[in-house]
Amino acid sequence: MPARQDTTPASQTLSRGIRLLEELADARTPLSIDDLAARVDLHRSVAYRLLRTLEDHGLVTRDAAGAVRLGTGLAALAAGVAADLQAEALPELTAAANELGMTCFLVVLDHDECVTLTSVEPRHATTTVAQRPGARHPVTRGAPGRAILAQLPPRRWPEAVDARLAAEVAEAAERGWATSHDEVIPSLRAVAVPLSVQGREPAAVAAVHVATELDDAAIAARLAAAAEAIRRAL
Repeated sequence: MPARQDTTPASQTLSRGIRLLEELADARTPLSIDDLAARVDLHRSVAYRLLRTLEDHGLVTRDAAGAVRLGTGLAALAAGVAADLQAEALPELTAAANELGMTCFLVVLDHDECVTLTSVEPRHATTTVAQRPGARHPVTRGAPGRAILAQLPPRRWPEAVDARLAAEVAEAAERGWATSHDEVIPSLRAVAVPLSVQGREPAAVAAVHVATELDDAAIAARLAAAAEAIRRAL
């Protein structure tokens, strides 16, 4: 999860604390205070004080050896992010994931990035792909990005959109779904459909897989049904 360094943070202390949380989220395993301090280029004593504050709020925990991991307090915060959208999307994503046999997820637009809001892996599948909630990548990459760009006027597109990508977005807008291969994660294919809900930023419902007997159009049709159900529920 890249740190945002577009401008000087209004609160350097808060920014440092958030960077510590981002490093823990990326690591997905407990880290020592020394490791965390090195990753965010902080003196150990500064990192320790920040982590103690985060620990007081339940955002991180430390085990007997002193290793730090994300705390359960973050789950409560995450549940409040677009709570109604997550609640309506979860059963639809679950049904689609089990029918398609592949991981299905909901992506929302955050500035010029796609952020996975919620994700469901199929119940019975020999090979599944994990798509971690909170994962982000540029909107200019991957099928979800194309599905989101297809809902935006070109004036809102990032400068990185070149002629090739613009043509692919136009094609996705015309047929109602987008695909990508080997863009965000090597060897993986993705299919995504737009999810437009009044009063919200553009979103997308997507599926990711390694290999499947289903063609992209069939996957897109199932995802479109899920997206329509979510839209109607909201």
